[in-house]
Amino acid sequence: MRYQYNLLVCFLLFSLDAFGQNYALNGRVLHEGEAVEFANVYVKGLAKGAVTDVNGAFSIEISTAGTFTVQASMVGFKSAQAKVTIPQSQSELIFQLEEMDGGLDEVVVSGTMQEVSKLDSPVPVEVYSANFFRANPTPSIFESLQNVNGVRPQINCNVCNTGDIHINGLEGPYTMVLIDGMPIVSGLATVYGLTGIPQALIDRVEVVKGPASTLYGSEAVGGLINVITKKPESAPLVSADFFGTGWGEMNLDLGMRSNWGENIQSLTGLNAFYYDNPIDNNGDGFTDVTLSKRISFFQKINVLRPEDRLFTMAGRYVYEDRWGGEMNWTSADRGGDEVYGESIYTSRWETFGTWQLPTSETMNFQFSVNGHNQNSVYGTTIYKADQYIGFGQLTWAKTVQKHNLLLGLAYRYTFYDDNTSATSDLVTDINSPSVIHLPGAFLQDEIKLTESQSLLLGVRYDYNSIHGSIFSPRVNYKLSSADKHTVFRLSAGNGFRVANVFTEDHAALTGAREVVFTEELKPEQSWNMNANLVKKIYTDMGTFIGLDGSAFYTYFINRIIPDYETNPNQIIYSNLNGSAVSKGVSLNIDAAWPNGLNVTAGGTLMDVSIEEEGIKTRQLLTERFSGVWSVGYDIFQLGLTVDYTGNVYSPMRLPLLGPLDDRPAYSPWYSIQNIQLTKKLGEKWEVYGGVKNLLNFTPAANSIARSFDPFDKGVEFSPNGTVIPTPSNPNALTFDPTYVYAPNQGIRGFLGVRFTVSD
Repeated sequence: MRYQYNLLVCFLLFSLDAFGQNYALNGRVLHEGEAVEFANVYVKGLAKGAVTDVNGAFSIEISTAGTFTVQASMVGFKSAQAKVTIPQSQSELIFQLEEMDGGLDEVVVSGTMQEVSKLDSPVPVEVYSANFFRANPTPSIFESLQNVNGVRPQINCNVCNTGDIHINGLEGPYTMVLIDGMPIVSGLATVYGLTGIPQALIDRVEVVKGPASTLYGSEAVGGLINVITKKPESAPLVSADFFGTGWGEMNLDLGMRSNWGENIQSLTGLNAFYYDNPIDNNGDGFTDVTLSKRISFFQKINVLRPEDRLFTMAGRYVYEDRWGGEMNWTSADRGGDEVYGESIYTSRWETFGTWQLPTSETMNFQFSVNGHNQNSVYGTTIYKADQYIGFGQLTWAKTVQKHNLLLGLAYRYTFYDDNTSATSDLVTDINSPSVIHLPGAFLQDEIKLTESQSLLLGVRYDYNSIHGSIFSPRVNYKLSSADKHTVFRLSAGNGFRVANVFTEDHAALTGAREVVFTEELKPEQSWNMNANLVKKIYTDMGTFIGLDGSAFYTYFINRIIPDYETNPNQIIYSNLNGSAVSKGVSLNIDAAWPNGLNVTAGGTLMDVSIEEEGIKTRQLLTERFSGVWSVGYDIFQLGLTVDYTGNVYSPMRLPLLGPLDDRPAYSPWYSIQNIQLTKKLGEKWEVYGGVKNLLNFTPAANSIARSFDPFDKGVEFSPNGTVIPTPSNPNALTFDPTYVYAPNQGIRGFLGVRFTVSD
């Protein structure tokens, strides 16, 4: 009995001693490896806290053992949280804070071809990180851009689902797409080159709206999209991302970093997409979504050289087999006139890189070479094409007092051959491939007027071997406040473009319309003005709000407009005998709260019109208003992240087949919305899933005209080629899949997993 009594006393004394013991919670608060002073750190539920010192260190005494949530916060930074067990299981708790406005001052290269802070750039550049696109995972960059304000992926065909990228209402051929600053996606790749870029290797995407022809030459009339891949030294050791949807789509992204000896760093990527499940939910007898099998391989290397001189090379190969058409179509029907299908085989290779010359001056040689082979069948129309493009550019950067100079010499070679009239002599019918030599030179001078003002002057001269001399000037002015919380930019310049209809406009190949050229097409030219204002606001409650607004105006000369309306059985191409204008305003809003809620939203209001012979008409397939949003919130207690993304579009004018066509002349307002939940499982694994197209919006079932008669066997034509209304065809329609403004995919679930090893 006495023995038990002594045990009880010892237990009570030990318990009292433990109850009264104080434990020290020690840690540091950092930002990009630097100490953050005066940050607030507190333990939730215990009313205990501390303020960091000059070294970013803190120490909090806790008298209760258990598991608690600790939060670190600082004005201008996103709050960070961590779960700790007292007594502390680790020697020091480290918080890494992220700036609320970090995306507003990233390093950009697209505006001036030189690395510069985004706020210091005289050219407005929008930056979208890989994390931005993870909020709504897609199998291609083409689809990912649907959540960028003022940028719209436009599907051009209901059957094969080819598309291009619109910036501020201007069609895809006016947008230059680059990979690591090199002109890769052009010509044949305009509609097929935005797929197959492994997203596991993408660091960020930079968007410049407005002409950039002074630096980048032809095709940068409406703006440019620069896909920048990760540097091998900063990429994860291994990364994998796989997801599937309820429709049977499967997408795989793989990335791997390695070293080839002591001086070569390597980054390898693979993208594979598979969809082989014909679906016809709208009941028109055609596949709602193109079936596709795609494989893409990407390889990038950095060579370590003396004095840290740059030498990087990359290559990509893409192969895709896609088809869409009647539900019973098989490869045996390819090119036949019994079962309609559109089948496209695409084989494409690219290589590009940058080599810094071993000179005392900063001189870089940039190069890219690509080959594209396309074998396509649209019903009974066969289209085979080969394209080879070589590009080389030598730049010299020099800083002289207040002048930051950039001088460049460029040369571009384009070979294009196909089986259409585009490369045939109309008189002799002899094949004559198109060969274009395009040498050019440009000069840019960024003048630092004062600490808060800069002026950018640029000029470019190109000589097109077919169309002659082309001159492109531009001017940009920037004014910022001393704290850079307010930045104003004003820019003006021009752009030019040489069109190739068959590589850029899918409508020229599909359907039953005849393609007609009324003249030899002249190069298009545009003049543009843009005003941009950026404002950063910090509230007393620790909330950050970033505003980025722009007003734009573009005036076109010799605009090439496909005329679908003069003759419903033809597409008539000619230079516009008049003018075309794209004008409007846009606003982006970034907001972040200390509790982890982040909102990115934007809207664009624009008027894209064509005026000829005093008659002004609205451009086809162009909305007046578009809006996008992305809302993210971390539920720390559950280890979940919620992302809600979406877009909304106002009505667009649609291409009808004539006055008797009873389909609506305008699309309805529509919105595509998505939600996603992401759960981290340790440091390496992440599981995500959600629902796409929550509102289940799809276009009307009659979007394809005469889908039941795709070879127009039941259509009667007059001697002049016009359709004769008949009892079986009272609306005088022919088969036509170009009446399209939105994807045909309705609501569907998706589930994915990511695996990342950083070191």
